[in-house]
Amino acid sequence: MRRVNELMREVIADEVTRLKDPRLGFVTVTAVRTSPDLRKATVYYSVLDEEDQEGTAAALKSAHHRIQRSIARQAHLKYTPVLEFALDDALERGLRISKLLHDLEDDDE
Repeated sequence: MRRVNELMREVIADEVTRLKDPRLGFVTVTAVRTSPDLRKATVYYSVLDEEDQEGTAAALKSAHHRIQRSIARQAHLKYTPVLEFALDDALERGLRISKLLHDLEDDDE
């Protein structure tokens, strides 16, 4: 499954860079989690600018079928998974934790 997830991440990331949608912000495909039966895949992505999150979500949703066709052509899987896009907030959580730890250090001093 790790190989399938990584292959799909690479194909999706490549296809996203080819999209010409003006709503699309600076987006990075961070991970893909495919169900064991290969029927569904959740694509996690991050957007550099918070203001672009809604537009990027709409652009990815509208390019859904194009991205799936690309996966079908390049991945040669038994099934082409139905894609679901989810905003990856791991970076934001990491920054928030880092800030909290920094604030705690300042309070101790």
